[in-house]
Amino acid sequence: MGVCSSACKMLRRGKYFFLLLLCLSVLAWIAMFSGDFVKSLPVSSVTTQALAMRDTAHSWTSAKDNMITPTPIQACPQKSPLLQGALKLNFEPTLTLKDVEGENKRVAEGQFEPSYCTARQSVAILIPHRSRERHLLYLLHHLHPFLQRQQLHYAVYVIQQAGDVTFNRAKLLNVGYLEALKDYNWDCFIFHDVDLVPENDHNLYICDTQPKHLVVGRNSTGYKLRYKGYFGGVTAMSREQFHQVNGFSNAYWGWGGEDDDLCKRVELQKMKIVRPPAGIARYTMVFHKRDSGNEINKDSMKLLGRTPVVWKKDGLNSCSYKTLSVERPPLYVNLTVDIGKPQS
Repeated sequence: MGVCSSACKMLRRGKYFFLLLLCLSVLAWIAMFSGDFVKSLPVSSVTTQALAMRDTAHSWTSAKDNMITPTPIQACPQKSPLLQGALKLNFEPTLTLKDVEGENKRVAEGQFEPSYCTARQSVAILIPHRSRERHLLYLLHHLHPFLQRQQLHYAVYVIQQAGDVTFNRAKLLNVGYLEALKDYNWDCFIFHDVDLVPENDHNLYICDTQPKHLVVGRNSTGYKLRYKGYFGGVTAMSREQFHQVNGFSNAYWGWGGEDDDLCKRVELQKMKIVRPPAGIARYTMVFHKRDSGNEINKDSMKLLGRTPVVWKKDGLNSCSYKTLSVERPPLYVNLTVDIGKPQS
């Protein structure tokens, strides 16, 4: 009995051990089968898209982290740090156009824009012209650096009257305004005589909330205003202001009267003319004899009397002309136009 009992115990233990090994083998087989099955299952398109979006988002985040954001260009300061104040002007007889071009290499096709700040105004300078090449050269020589120190975005337009009929400054300025707007939607327009050179760059060539007269004094008048209400020589008007008065009259052939007409138009619109301080708004006039074809307009007083009646239909909206050529040398846009002749 003792021997049998021991043998039976050993058999039972072996059976349990065998069953244990069998269970472990089954579990291992199930695990292997499950792994292969999962690996062989197709991944759904939704899952694929989700993984792709995750990877894309990760890549975009990494790119953003490494991206250099450009610093926006700041607006130019209200007062330019480049201003020099009153300067002694020079009018060298040996000065050439190439000299002036060499001094203003960043001016292209008459236009300049600051590179390190955004100009607060974009300004078109309109210069009526005929047979005044030397005056134009002196003006360009001084005016370009003057405007650049003011940190303006600007362009210079020279409007040449073709032919030898009587000169019409006002109509040329209307033409210059209309043609300049074909290039750019300028904020401000400076109507500028070719023989007046500014002496002080604190005399800002920008427009105000009211029409602005920039020539308070000149050397030829002892630096005093020519007369009360004078609105000539160099004036500044915004695009809206000039449209509101319908521009200049086209009826003034010869010298005189058109500035007074513009002054009346401004007054009729209840606008007020403003001026810089007299010590700043100073100009040197380059002396010259009166041009042939620009004789005194004997009809100016009669025309001025009609201004309140005709200003709505005589001006920008009735300015007829023919553009003969548009040239763009480095320092200015040269417009040559046929503006017709005086009505008999």
